[in-house]
Amino acid sequence: MGYGALFLIGVGLSMDAFAASICKGLAMGRIRWRQGAVIALLFGGFQALMPLLGWALGRQFEGYITSIDHWIAFLLLGWIGGKMVWDAFHDEGDCCPAGFDLREVLMLAVATSIDALAVGVTFAFLKVAILPAVGLIGCTTFAISLAGVWIGSRFGSRFKGWATLAGGVILCLIGLKILLEHLGFLG
Repeated sequence: MGYGALFLIGVGLSMDAFAASICKGLAMGRIRWRQGAVIALLFGGFQALMPLLGWALGRQFEGYITSIDHWIAFLLLGWIGGKMVWDAFHDEGDCCPAGFDLREVLMLAVATSIDALAVGVTFAFLKVAILPAVGLIGCTTFAISLAGVWIGSRFGSRFKGWATLAGGVILCLIGLKILLEHLGFLG
């Protein structure tokens, strides 16, 4: 898997964190860069940690699943992406409470990175170089989350649904690409 695909996976995975960052920026009102950096660091850190954990788990089962690994990657990425698309159209109200609470941000960082755990499992099956992959995902999420805090403080929550939709579509398309490549339909 090339760096372009890994970057797109990073962008897709970071859309939940982006939406949550927009909400936190909206709750802040006037941006506080120190708090924005903490939010981005936590989101980026957990978005990098979870695929690493998933990769470690996936490596344990790799020998048993290599004949169907492409289907697993397709199904996991499709499920995660499909859920994000569903969430984009079924908003459940206010995304996060006002103010800055470190415990709340930590819980949001964990919650928005759970899907990255499943992606890490697919990385094990696809023989992805894990350290560059998680580094790229973490840095991408950090930058996108910091931008989300700024956008939220400036423009409000009107981009939240679009960000979630875009992330879901990207993950679904990458899952489809993996499947089609393995089945020989793409070079």
